[in-house]
Amino acid sequence: MEFIRTEDRASVALVQLNRDVTNPIDLQLIQQLTETLRGKKDDSKVRSVVLCSSNNKFFSIGFNIPRLFELTPKEFQEFYQAFNHTCIELYTFPKPTVAAVTGHAIAGGCLLALCCDYRIIARGRKLMGLNEAKLGVPVPYPGDRILRDLVGARYAREISEFGEFYRAEDSVRMGMVDRVVPVADVIPKSIEKAKTIGELPHRAFQIIKSNRVEPVETQIQKHLKEKEQLFVDCWFSDETRQKLKDAMETF
Repeated sequence: MEFIRTEDRASVALVQLNRDVTNPIDLQLIQQLTETLRGKKDDSKVRSVVLCSSNNKFFSIGFNIPRLFELTPKEFQEFYQAFNHTCIELYTFPKPTVAAVTGHAIAGGCLLALCCDYRIIARGRKLMGLNEAKLGVPVPYPGDRILRDLVGARYAREISEFGEFYRAEDSVRMGMVDRVVPVADVIPKSIEKAKTIGELPHRAFQIIKSNRVEPVETQIQKHLKEKEQLFVDCWFSDETRQKLKDAMETF
């Protein structure tokens, strides 16, 4: 099935998450997203990327808990490593990236948005946040480091430790997103932003972005293996398994 849909808008590639309404994240979706990003990275006609959803209700609900719950530790670790790798690949993508957040961006979905260079969110009750702590797992380490670099230690502590969801205006105030616009304007404004940055001299942009993301990526890579194991251990703990079961009832 096609879980990632793409559309070229001149020099801007529109990459849409396209799995049901909630865009739940599992290995299939991640593999297709990774393949798409690699294709756009190598496409000389593409100068920038807008990551969005094919609907206005959800950017992504995050991990596909019902599907991932049934995996063996080995299978889950394969997924989790692939997810982290994709986050790093998106974060370090050599071309400008903009997340067009027309719907709720939850947990893993929020992390995908945070990995982009810029985020534009719809006005109104569009929620964004990282609720991992309430499910008994830490925020994935790449996302934790990226969040702290983006919003600072004080807001990162609040966002990651309390596990709350924030309205668009609060997300801007805390630094998770850059701009709030009416929902009908999110994708057009995101494309406009991506096109403007994409028209800058490519090599200069690459170096500027590398200077920004390289220290964070270096820290992530240094500790990633051990942090991934800690997450997997938490995922299969008795306490977390019960919380995941409870979450599946409302998924």
